[in-house]
Amino acid sequence: MTKAVVRAAGLLEVSQIRIAEILGVSSATASRMASGSYQLAEDSKQWELAALFVRLFRSLDAIVGSSDSVAKQWLWSENKALGGIPGELIRTTEGLVRAVHYLDAARGRL
Repeated sequence: MTKAVVRAAGLLEVSQIRIAEILGVSSATASRMASGSYQLAEDSKQWELAALFVRLFRSLDAIVGSSDSVAKQWLWSENKALGGIPGELIRTTEGLVRAVHYLDAARGRL
């Protein structure tokens, strides 16, 4: 899961600081995750949040295909349906869950 989060964050250009906020870990822990010297514990709240972040990435990837630029544009642009910029909203658990549900609903329409 840790590798998946780091990879998704890299493709979406989500900073280590933002990943730390999303997962509720320190920025030092996020840095250790990126370097491969720290793994999320499978039974932790951080694992659950990481799974949601990866789900967001996979849903977005399914909608826009392998176009990382379109995915990044969606993540960092105002979204009226979500009431903000998804990349900002996902810093909170509520925002992350709302963004995932939004993308899941959009995927369902395809």
